[in-house]
Amino acid sequence: MKTKHAIGMTATGLLLLGFIFASSDLANGQKSITGRTGDESLKNEAQLAVDKGIKWLQGQQGTNGAWSNPEQPALTALALTACMGGPSGANRANRPGFVDKGYAFLLSCVKPDGGVYVKALLTYNTSLAMMALLSARDAQYDTVIRNARNFVVSAQNDFGEKGKIDNAMDGGFGYSADKPHSDLSNTLVALEAIHFSERLAADRPPGQMKELNWDAAIQFIQRCQNLPAYNHESWASDDPRFKGGFIYAPGESKAGETNSVGGRVALRSYGSMSYAGLLSYIYANLKPSDPRVQAVSEWLRQNFTLEENPAMGKQGLFYYYHTMAKGLSAAGMDTLELGDGKKVNWREELVKKLLNLQNADGSWSNDNGRFMEKDPVLVTAYSLIALEYIARGL
Repeated sequence: MKTKHAIGMTATGLLLLGFIFASSDLANGQKSITGRTGDESLKNEAQLAVDKGIKWLQGQQGTNGAWSNPEQPALTALALTACMGGPSGANRANRPGFVDKGYAFLLSCVKPDGGVYVKALLTYNTSLAMMALLSARDAQYDTVIRNARNFVVSAQNDFGEKGKIDNAMDGGFGYSADKPHSDLSNTLVALEAIHFSERLAADRPPGQMKELNWDAAIQFIQRCQNLPAYNHESWASDDPRFKGGFIYAPGESKAGETNSVGGRVALRSYGSMSYAGLLSYIYANLKPSDPRVQAVSEWLRQNFTLEENPAMGKQGLFYYYHTMAKGLSAAGMDTLELGDGKKVNWREELVKKLLNLQNADGSWSNDNGRFMEKDPVLVTAYSLIALEYIARGL
């Protein structure tokens, strides 16, 4: 049974495990975060870093309007999202010519089926292209976004009996609908695009917009979580080191496996996927009081660090910063009370970290090439989007 959840249309304010969930207004598809720290100096430094990073991105754009690899429009989409200030479209008022050129390239990748891709990673490319188009907040893109939304919704996996959740991969998303695979990373970008385009789907006649099977999506998300009370996969562990955290896909952790309490094999939870899990639950409208949300919040609280992607070292470090900024902002979290009782203003600390890591030319880079992070365009886009989310809360 397909159930359409009312996503992001409620306001919540309560304390959860030391995390403050502030009220949110999603009438325009974007969290409204009021000033928190009053640190104007830090906010100005963050803006200067963003300006410098966008200028660097401008210099990296190809003559065709694309960034990095034109066969993967997702990379151009991330750069455009960064240049536009994220889904709020904060920079849309004075859109420079190089940004228009980037959007023209994205539109050249639109296919008759509604997808936005060249020849591979169809769902991934389309989802990130949707986020870039939504960031423009330009009505001329609305039809493209609606068609792309239908394409992404249609890519939700159902590998067993149709309409029945009988496969561990059911309900999730992979890189393309024709591949027998789902993972939390692709599921997150798909749910994010669906979430932020909700306003464009709501004004269509009944039956014109396809509906996601949200129940199946939620069940897939929880099958990626180390929480045996909800995840009945054999690897799910109550070991305090892993409980509540997330892995990449059912049965697969990029952080590997180890022996758990009692000698069972457990798959290691890790930082970036745990923030991806938190975000996915938020987009699926699970409440802060839900035990699954509480469990991942507790794992994140116990494992908070900016020195590495927990359990992954420098692998995927900037994707970790990116999902952290989005996840904690989306949840309205201001101060984290860590396992040792120390309270951390994560926005201030993450801004300072990113400022220190920015190269003199305005870019960011990772010496560890896992997950494509030796591509400075990708890493710079992640960093800029993180800073833009943070700056709205400083």
